[in-house]
Amino acid sequence: MPHLIIEHSNNLPMPAKQLVDAVHVAVEHTALFDPKTIKTRTLSTENFRIDSEKTGFIHIHAHLIEGRTEAQKQLLSNTLLDTLQDMFDENWLLSVHPYDLLTAIYRKN
Repeated sequence: MPHLIIEHSNNLPMPAKQLVDAVHVAVEHTALFDPKTIKTRTLSTENFRIDSEKTGFIHIHAHLIEGRTEAQKQLLSNTLLDTLQDMFDENWLLSVHPYDLLTAIYRKN
């Protein structure tokens, strides 16, 4: 676990797979998770409205099983944002948000 959902505007300057791979590897390097449990995917958004000075946006939703410390979540957030900033210039709106999945109600097969 985690589930990393990369929501982005449909005008990426690279193949989405390149973004998925970079984000996935960055999370592996945090050593916070068993690499076999990391799941990364994208959702492209065709219609969006943001600051007119920005080219597009990328927002990473990081869904985590509850129990991580604030420091661990900060490490994850900082790592992901740093990765995005290395890939995109200041004309892109970049953001990251970790979310806790409550074990009492989260289900999977």
